[in-house]
Amino acid sequence: MAAQRAAGRKIVLVSSGAVAQGMARMGWRQRPQALHELQAAAAIGQMGLIRAYEDGFSQHGLHTAQVLLTRDDLADRKRYLNARSTLRTLLAIGVVPVVNENDTVATDELRFGDNDTLAALVANLVEADLLILLTDQDGLFSANPRLEPDALLINQARVDDPRLDQAAGGSSGGLGTGGMLTKLRAARLAARSGCATVIAPGRRPGSLAAIAVGDDLGSVLVPAQGPQAARKRWLAGHLRVTGRLVLDDGAVRALREGGRSLLAVGVTGVYGHFARGEVVACVDDQGREVARGLVNYDAQDAIRIKGLPSSRFEAVLGFVDDDELIHRDNLVLM
Repeated sequence: MAAQRAAGRKIVLVSSGAVAQGMARMGWRQRPQALHELQAAAAIGQMGLIRAYEDGFSQHGLHTAQVLLTRDDLADRKRYLNARSTLRTLLAIGVVPVVNENDTVATDELRFGDNDTLAALVANLVEADLLILLTDQDGLFSANPRLEPDALLINQARVDDPRLDQAAGGSSGGLGTGGMLTKLRAARLAARSGCATVIAPGRRPGSLAAIAVGDDLGSVLVPAQGPQAARKRWLAGHLRVTGRLVLDDGAVRALREGGRSLLAVGVTGVYGHFARGEVVACVDDQGREVARGLVNYDAQDAIRIKGLPSSRFEAVLGFVDDDELIHRDNLVLM
């Protein structure tokens, strides 16, 4: 991972292992069944897990940051944008985020160990080009290779191929509870934002380097559509509009012709009751919808900064979340 970071690639590490590390520290040989014991093991193990990553990356001159998330953090639009901003900032300053589910409060992950899904959600969150799921197998096989030695490795397939469902099986490990089925589901979730997925052997030396140069390693699951098409379709079709921004002619041209972000200086009117992260419609002075997207400020703050340059935000609001009212990555033309 350090070598890939040195090559200029930005990496977010999503790691399980807190429960397993807690078990090791406490001398438990079997994974606990009671929820409170699992949560206790996760709380104990999280300390050692993060220390191991911090020590390992520091040997290569890299800093790490711990990011604990729950699914609710990524379902709530405001918290989604906050998490997105934090991760993007960490990547911009050269830090490697180490993401894990907040096991001490999130019961879903502890029930089925689905950090694969968390990784896919994080891939959506940061608009990753590639999701790499490292496992103890060489990839996704046509059948469970532990039970059927003649099973064939699936080198590449479209993520929506129905034959993949028959090929995916459960995990037979004693510590984790995710298997190929969760990895397939994660790949399909990542594909919603146009992210490809590689399921590859994590114990083989040089796996990441081989993937980076396109070597034939593991199973490559490619999305059915490109990143922008997938994300724009999601924004346009799956989110309810909660407010309306009226734009001047210059802002309309900037969106339509320049592919720009929406700046508050180009907004002449703010209508509706919306929170940060919710979807608003952008209309021209005739009321025709030009675009829609995830707004970075709530309705009351948007009213206060409409028509103003971003340099005035702090003086007016007392804080600055983003320079844009809607970032172009979160905006779709209608």
